[in-house]
Amino acid sequence: MKKMALHWKILIGMVLGVLFAFILLSTSWGSEKVVLKEIPASQEIVQQIIDGKAVTSVKDIPAKVIETSRAEYFISRWVKPFGTIFINLLKLIAVPLILASLIKGISDLKDIAKIKKMGLRTIGIYVVTTLVAIIIGLGIVNTVEPGKGMPKETIEKIKEKYENSDGVKDKMAKAAAQKDAGPLQALVDIFPQNIFKSLGEAKMLQIIFFALFLGICLLLIPAEKAKPMIDIFDSLNEIVMKMVDLIMLFAPYAVFALLANVIVAFDDPEILLKLLSYGLCVVGGLILMIVFYLIVVSVYTKKSPLWFLKQISPAQLLAFSTSSSAATLPVTMERVEEHLGVDKEVSGFVLPVGATVNMDGTSLYQAIAAVFIMQVLTPEDINFQVQLIIVFTALLASIGSAAVPSAGMVMLVIVLESVGFDPTLLPVGLALIFAIDRPLDMCRTVINVTGDATVSMVVAKSLGKLHDPEPKNWDDNYPPAKES
Repeated sequence: MKKMALHWKILIGMVLGVLFAFILLSTSWGSEKVVLKEIPASQEIVQQIIDGKAVTSVKDIPAKVIETSRAEYFISRWVKPFGTIFINLLKLIAVPLILASLIKGISDLKDIAKIKKMGLRTIGIYVVTTLVAIIIGLGIVNTVEPGKGMPKETIEKIKEKYENSDGVKDKMAKAAAQKDAGPLQALVDIFPQNIFKSLGEAKMLQIIFFALFLGICLLLIPAEKAKPMIDIFDSLNEIVMKMVDLIMLFAPYAVFALLANVIVAFDDPEILLKLLSYGLCVVGGLILMIVFYLIVVSVYTKKSPLWFLKQISPAQLLAFSTSSSAATLPVTMERVEEHLGVDKEVSGFVLPVGATVNMDGTSLYQAIAAVFIMQVLTPEDINFQVQLIIVFTALLASIGSAAVPSAGMVMLVIVLESVGFDPTLLPVGLALIFAIDRPLDMCRTVINVTGDATVSMVVAKSLGKLHDPEPKNWDDNYPPAKES
C-alpha cells in the first residue's frame, strides 16, 4: 500500500489536535476551573513598589488567585510536552545544519566573486519582498479600516484585561532594551566574541558570519589542505539531513500536541470576535503574499504553483504549529534541497539568512497592526507621512526581528514609537491586539517560511543552481526496514 504523504499526516494530526481540545473543553470536567496558585497580598505590595504605584494597605488587597480550566491543566502537563520535545529536536539540529551546509556550500562555489553575487542578490530580493508585504498590509488596513467604530466598552474591557498582563509588560521591556541598544548594535551583534558561546545560544547571524568566514578561508588555502575539513562538513550535513527525516516521523503527533495546547489557551472567545475584522485583514494580506510568491515561482522559475505548495507544505504546516521560522529551518532546508531541487550551496546560504532577516509576514502584520492601533486610539494622527515612516521602520524592524514566537510584537513597539505614538498609550495599543496575536503569529510564520523557499528558488534559478528534485527517505540505506 502506498504510503500516505507527510503533509496529509501532519494535517490529520493538526485537525485531531484541534478536535481533541474542543471536545475536552466542552465536557463538564474539562471546563471546570482549578486553582494553579495564590499570590499573597504581601507579594502584591512588593509588585506595586516595583511598578512605582501608590502602595495600599495589606488589608485592602485580597490574595490573587490564578486559575485555569482542567482541560488546559491536563493538556499543558500531559500533551504539550510532546510538542515541546519535537521543537527541541528541531532546534537541536538547526545550528549544526546551518554551520555544515553553509560552509560546504561556500567552499563548493570555488570563487569568492560568486559569494558576493549570491549575497547581494539574496539580500536585494528579500528587501523587495518585504516592501511588497508592507505595501499590501497598508493597502488593506487603509481600505477596510478595522479600527474605526470599535465600541469604547470593548476597548476598556481589553485594556483592563491585558494592559497590565505579564505578556504586554514583557514585550514593552524587550522593546525598550532593543531601543536603548544603539543604532549600530545590530551590526555589532553580527560579529561573535566566542563562536562556541554563539553556537550554544543559537545566535543565527553570528553563526552565519562565522560559517561564511570559515568557508571563504577554505577557498583561500591550498585545495589539498582544505579537503579534509570540507569532507567533515559534507558528512555532517548528510547526517543532520538524515536526522531531519527521522524527526519528521514524529511530526504528526507533535502538531497534535501543539495545536491542542493553542486551542485551550484561548480563554476569551468574545474578545476574539471583536477583533475579527482586524484579524481578517492580517490573514487576507498574508493570503495575498502567498499569491505573490506563487506568481513569482510560476513566472520566473517556470514551476507549477500547486507543485511548489505541495512540496513545501510540510514546512508550512510546521511553521504554523510552532510559530518559529528558526525551529522550522531544518525542515525548510530539507524540503527546498530535496523536494524543490535547489543546490546546497544556495539553500545553505539563502535559508539561514532568510530565517534571520526575511520576515515578510511579520512586516505585513506590523503595518496593519500599527495603523489599526492608531485608528482605534489616535485616528487624527494618521497621514501619508506617518505611513511612509511605517514602511521604512517596519522594513528595518523586520530585519532585526528574532526568528522566535511573538518577536513581531516587540518590533511593533519600535514602529509605533517611530511615528510619534503617545508612549502612555503603548501598553493599551499592545493590549488591543494581544488576545489575537498568537493565532496571527502562527499564520505569519507560514508566510516567512514560504518567502524563504521562494527566494531560494529565485536565486538558484538566476545562478543556474536549480535542478530536478531528488527526494530521500529515512530508510534509503536501511534494506531490512524496506523489506519489512
